Order: sequence, then C-alpha cells, then structure tokens
Amino acid sequence: MGSFERVPDTPPKPSTTVDTGQAPAAGKDTGVAQSPQGTTVTTSPVDKSKGTGPGPSKGGFGYADWKEKDPFKWNLNGDGSQYLKFGFLNQVQLRYEQNNPGSLIQSQPVDDSTDIGLRRTRLVLQGQITDRVYFYTQYGMNNFNFLSQMNGNRHIAAYFHDAFGELRLTEGHQMVLGGGLGMFNGLSRFSAPSVSTIMTMDVPVGLQYTAERTSLFNRQLGVYLRGQISKFRYIVAANDSFPITTDGITNDGAISPTVSNFAQVGHKKNFTGMFYWNFWDTEPNTNPYMQGTYLGKKSILNLEAGFATQKDAMWTGTSAADARFHDMTHWSVAGYLDAPVDKVRETAISAYIGYTSLNYGPNYLRMNGNGQNSANGVGPGGSLNGAGNTFPMFGTGNLWYAQLGYLLPIDWLGGNNGQLQPYASITSANWEALRDQMNVFNVGLNWLIKGHNSKVTFDWQNRPIFNTAGNTIANRNQFVLQYQVAF
Repeated sequence: MGSFERVPDTPPKPSTTVDTGQAPAAGKDTGVAQSPQGTTVTTSPVDKSKGTGPGPSKGGFGYADWKEKDPFKWNLNGDGSQYLKFGFLNQVQLRYEQNNPGSLIQSQPVDDSTDIGLRRTRLVLQGQITDRVYFYTQYGMNNFNFLSQMNGNRHIAAYFHDAFGELRLTEGHQMVLGGGLGMFNGLSRFSAPSVSTIMTMDVPVGLQYTAERTSLFNRQLGVYLRGQISKFRYIVAANDSFPITTDGITNDGAISPTVSNFAQVGHKKNFTGMFYWNFWDTEPNTNPYMQGTYLGKKSILNLEAGFATQKDAMWTGTSAADARFHDMTHWSVAGYLDAPVDKVRETAISAYIGYTSLNYGPNYLRMNGNGQNSANGVGPGGSLNGAGNTFPMFGTGNLWYAQLGYLLPIDWLGGNNGQLQPYASITSANWEALRDQMNVFNVGLNWLIKGHNSKVTFDWQNRPIFNTAGNTIANRNQFVLQYQVAF
C-alpha cells in the first residue's frame, strides 16, 4: 500500500500569497479559502461583526469535516513526531474482458466475461515510536474474484505483506538501517510502489521481476540501508529470496534444455539497489515505498537508476544432474516528472519514462495479467498467452515503460467534487523468446473525489495475442471500473 507524506498536526498560519501546502482546518477563522485538494488561496479577512466570511462550500462528493488532527493518527508526543498510524486500502473492480483464445471458465469455452473482484484489500499499522525507530506492517489479500481459491477452498487466507522495522543511524535520514519482510527491490520506483497513490489503474507489474515466483507478492525477507543525502536518495539491500518450490509451482521451474526457468535446487541471496537524484523537491522518505503521483502538491524531477542480481537463480538442462545455472541480472534507468502547472487552478502533470534490461537466462518468458484472472482453463484454439487476461509480461530482453497524465482544473466539477485526471501508458518489450514486439496500451481517467483517499478509475487496456511461434496474431481488450478507498 505504501504511505502518504506525514502532515503536521498544527494548522499553518494565514498566508498572503498562494500556498500549495496543506490547507488549514475547516472552521478556523484564518481568512483563507480552502479547496478539497489542499491548496490555499488568499482571500479577504473574515468580518466577524457581520457574521459572514469566506469558507469551504459544504456538500459535494469530496467534502469532509476533518479537524486539525489526522483522525487515523495517534500522537505519542506533543509535536506529533512520534506516532502510531492506522491505514486501510480497498480497491473493488467491475470488469469486462475479451478473453484470450481458447479460454475456459469452469470447463466451458468463453469468448468474453464479466466479473467483480477485489484487486487489493489491506490494513496498515505503522509508527515512529522514538526519534530513530520506525516500523511498518501491512496485512491483507490480493486478486480475489469468483474463481479464487486456495487448496480447493474459496476462503482465501489474508497474510502479512510487510513487517519491517528501521533504525535511523543519523539525526536526519542520511542513513537508515532496516530489515524484515518488504519490497526492498531496487530496479525501479515501480518495483516498490505506493499502490494507493499510483496514477494508472495498475503498476507495470513486469518491473516487479520476481513477483509470485521467488517473492511473496513482490516481497522478500531482507536487510537494507537507505537514506537521503542532499538531493541524492538511495537504497541497497540483500534479500533472502524464497525457493520457487515453496509456492507450489513446478511447471515454471521445470528444467528445459533451451528455456531458462527458476532453479528448483540451490539457494542464493538477491542483491538490489536503487538510486535517485532529485533536481527540485525531495520526495518523502518515511519508508522505502515510492509515491505514484503528488497531484500537484510537490515539484518533482528525478533521474533514477537501479539494479537487481541473484547468482545461479535460473537453470537450463535435461535434469538436475546436468543443470547449467544462469545468473539473474537486471538494470534500469528512468526519468520521473510530477509537478504543478497552474497553482491557482490546481492543474498538474505527471510523466515517467524508463528503460529496463532484464536477463533471466535464455528464452525466459512468463505469462501474467493485471489483477485477478477471469478464466481458469484453456481448450482447443488456445494461444501462447494462456487463459483469461494473461500476456507475456516477464521475459529476457528489453522493456520500455512510459506513462503520462494531466490533472484538470479544480473548478471543472465545482464545489467539493474533486478533479479529473486522464492518463495513458505503454509497455513495450522486445522479448528474446518472441518474434514480434510486445506492446500493451492503457488509457484511463481518474475521478479524484478526495485525492487518493476516494477515487474512481476507468481503464481500457489493449494487449497482444501470440501464437506458439512468437508472432502476434490478434489483440484483446479489457475494460475496468475501479473504486478505491484509502487512508
């Protein structure tokens, strides 16, 4: 789920200029008008003798009567620098899917399908319990729909996604030592994303390079050192990856003389690193998770570079006795822009472009889809993609990912009804095992009712279908309507 930037509990003093920080609490006679997105604009002082004055308009889908203090945060000291904070995330989806060729649902062929599912449901408890000690825990489940089961039972068990603690070695955040279970992944900001604040419907999961193979939904047990030194941010980590056999997977680890798979014997550590240079504002550094978009509240321009490597992670051969082992080695470079355009009308732009080199060994290719699958079998006429909504998401080769979004003016919807944010993204990969380029397009619209706390997203995805020779033979569409509640 990640985290939001912590906001001071004390309301700011009245300003005589436009201020893009946190708005004063409702009900205070500060002489400052408030917008639902937190931008403050100077107005005339309140004339108490007349009993009138400017103030936030009541009503609207995004109106909230929260007071000065964060209602989900309990301060442990006077200034709120030590605290406990509770969080929640729920993403419910309604989806129409053009299924991959040959898809089956409960043994019956289907060309298309509709479903209702939970993409993510999470509970978070985090806290700064001393000046130098921080902890983060996250409990929940993912990808739950009418087909979901575990060991033949639909009662899917929720589990701890994260459980890690940190010790700040310096008075600032220059050096922070941490460890436990979490996304200490390196490679990209989307390898450790704050999923409650992302701009697009979903993250580029292909950058979560071991998800549900040698990681627990992209988490591993590890130790790390991270920090912020002036404009430079970094994290380096050593992770104790999970053997693929402990996830009940045998086919993706089956040995082949020509196609690399995750090795079913041996065990080596996974080493990662991620490095950022902040040209403008620095990003919040509460924990290792990276914000998706700041909705114009910060001016961010970053260059990033990352890596991940694990010795002998993959294998090829005819049997375990004659296996040839291959190192898994990935690296990436990218640029990220997220900044206001018009501070009065509260418009903002968000953009990202990144290049990633992925090496899982010869001809590695893995099918996966965004979110829960809508089919559970493949019959006659099937394709390389497999069942439902999957496509070649992971592989050995080169990957480009780019996204662009624009936050439209606050006054378009009026009152406390939030803002609209159209976006588009492309994932383009040149996988070694395919003959054609793999291109996935997403176009969508966010209705940010109350920022990321309450938002509706409509997303259209177009994905390619491949035959067993690695050629593109068709395309399929997916339409998703999602409502997110997060705090």
